[in-house]
Amino acid sequence: MTGLVYKSTGSWYTVKTELGDTYECRIKGKFRIKGIKSTNPISVGDIVDFELETDNNQVSGIIHHIHDRKNYIVRKSVNLSKQTHIIAANIDQVFLMITINNPPTLTSFIDRFLVTANAYSVKAVLLFNKIDSYDEETLMEVKYLAHLYRKIGYECISVSAVTGENIEKVKSLMHDKVSMFAGHSGVGKSTLVNAIEPTLNIKTKEISTLHMQGQHTTTFAEMFDLSFGAKIIDTPGIKGFGVVDMDKEEVGDYFPEFFKLKQDCKFYNCLHVHEPNCAVKKALDNNDVAFSRYRSYLQILEGEDENYRTDTWE
Repeated sequence: MTGLVYKSTGSWYTVKTELGDTYECRIKGKFRIKGIKSTNPISVGDIVDFELETDNNQVSGIIHHIHDRKNYIVRKSVNLSKQTHIIAANIDQVFLMITINNPPTLTSFIDRFLVTANAYSVKAVLLFNKIDSYDEETLMEVKYLAHLYRKIGYECISVSAVTGENIEKVKSLMHDKVSMFAGHSGVGKSTLVNAIEPTLNIKTKEISTLHMQGQHTTTFAEMFDLSFGAKIIDTPGIKGFGVVDMDKEEVGDYFPEFFKLKQDCKFYNCLHVHEPNCAVKKALDNNDVAFSRYRSYLQILEGEDENYRTDTWE
């Protein structure tokens, strides 16, 4: 039998067949996917083949094959620096949810996420949430960031799960697609998903006032079928986002505005750091490249995985 993985809880996987039947499945033996050192061999969004077995009158499935993925989103495993964690696979688009405060989403986090999405061929859309709660000064920050990322080529949408602003616009982008929602804990992913599809009633929690961070409400990624012909993957809140398995020479290629300028650099393998006649550094001096983006690039290049949670953007 073949089905789609809707939920992973570590050792068990909820798999749904094309006929709509759902089975709890587990892996037979050890899975090793070529070229991926991952803490989770199977993720939500995977297409798998499985066989049914009955034990004590309970029917369950044994997964014996994973179909090739068209893409996936990975991050560094929290405790195992050389291991990766696949958040979800076979995604049409990812909505990265951003809040200016309550909790703050830093540009270094945004840029790391966008680099990873670009590297693994996943379209990213930026959603600036909670705009109903912002004062005039904070709204100016939203406008500045939206302008910065639109200029690069990313779609940016201001939304409010409370007032419903632009919810229909987001829904129209989701039709007939598998969409993943990601962001820090507390940015309002679950609240927004509930606004998009009220019958789901996904649990939400208040922001922790002590550290201005959200409390984890989603512990595992999970896919849901929506009433308007879409699938959504709700993910756990991500505190940090370490970039994995990327050569220094290719990092700049995942910054679209750097990639466009690359051909004008003196050296074809220019790292845009100390090299003479670098088109990216020239654009930076002319304010044609945002300083926050260049700083994010340098941090990824230097492997500063510990600092990106706390720095501020300019």
